[in-house]
Amino acid sequence: MLKLFYALNTCALASHIALEEAGARYESVRLNFANADQTKPEYLAVNPKGRVPALVTDRGIITETPAILVYIAQTHPQAKLAPLDDPFALAKMQAFNSYLCSTVHVAHAHQRRGKRWANLDASIADMQSKVQENMTACFELIEREMFAGPWVMGRDYSVADGYLYTIELWLEGDKVDIARFPKVHDHFQRMSARPAVQRVLAEERAP
Repeated sequence: MLKLFYALNTCALASHIALEEAGARYESVRLNFANADQTKPEYLAVNPKGRVPALVTDRGIITETPAILVYIAQTHPQAKLAPLDDPFALAKMQAFNSYLCSTVHVAHAHQRRGKRWANLDASIADMQSKVQENMTACFELIEREMFAGPWVMGRDYSVADGYLYTIELWLEGDKVDIARFPKVHDHFQRMSARPAVQRVLAEERAP
C-alpha cells in the first residue's frame, strides 16, 4: 500500500487529492512543521530533502510533486487522471505542473521561506514585498495562456487540476484576489465542490 507524507498548507495537498481521485489504497501521514518533524531523523530517512510530499511505494520512495502526480496517474490508469495515450498532451500537462513547481511555488515561497535565499533581513523583506506582484503575474499568465478550460487540460480533469487548486488556496494569503481571474476562479469553485477534494480537506483539517 502507498504511504503519503504530507503537512498542512503545503503542496503535498495536490498528491493527496490525486490519490483520493484515483481511488488508490494509501495511508497518509501528517508531519507537523511547527514541531520541525521534517528535520527529524525518522523523516530524513524517508526524504533527505526534509520536504513534503514523499510517496512510499513498493519500489521505493518518490519525491517532488510533478513526479508523484504522474506516477499516480500512470499506476491508476482507470481513473483517467492524465492523457497517458497522447505523448504531446502528457508533455503539456507536465509542462504546466513544472511551471507550478519551479516558478509559481517559488514566487509564493518568498513570503515565508526567504531564509532559503538570503540572510539579511532587508533582503528577505524585499523578496516578501514582491510576492503579491509575482503571484499576480503568474496567474495572469495562467489565465491568459496556459489554462485551457474548463479544466487545466481542457474538457478532461487531470492531476494538474489538483495541483493548481492547491496553489489557488494560497492566493488569499498572498493578497491576490482570485476573482480577478475568471477562469481560475471558476476552476477553484468547481474543485472545491468535488467529493474527493472535500474528503481530503476534511482529513487534513481535522484536529
